[in-house]
Amino acid sequence: MSLNKLNSLLDNLEAQVENYQTSNLKISKSNIGWHIDHSLKVVNNVISALQESNPELYKNNFSFLGKVFFTLGFFPRGKAKAPKQVKPPEIILKEDIISQMQLAKTNIKTITDLDKNAFFKHPLFGDVNIKRIPRFLVLHTNHHLKIIEDILK
Repeated sequence: MSLNKLNSLLDNLEAQVENYQTSNLKISKSNIGWHIDHSLKVVNNVISALQESNPELYKNNFSFLGKVFFTLGFFPRGKAKAPKQVKPPEIILKEDIISQMQLAKTNIKTITDLDKNAFFKHPLFGDVNIKRIPRFLVLHTNHHLKIIEDILK
């Protein structure tokens, strides 16, 4: 799973910025802007955590649940709650989404320069290191893009 795929998914997210106020309560209690903002916060916070992590503290404790979802290639809907640091604000501004998008695109370019054991602690999956980061970010971003597509149907 490459960073090219992640960049492509970010382009798809960016293409939805115009629809950021659109919602469909049958699909999600959150509007499209929430899903875009959340996805970008995850990308940016994960990469920031990788950059700040101490690779010597990495533990290979990736959970069974993480292995299942990574193998299946998707996350089920409505099962997880976004941790507060990646929750969008009450009022989502288009310019905030655009600036987070620019930051995400810049941040992604830094991943290849990081130590192979740079990591972030996922609340369910345990320590996720560089090897698994592209797959995690692709699965997570794709999960929210599918929700966005369903909101627009």
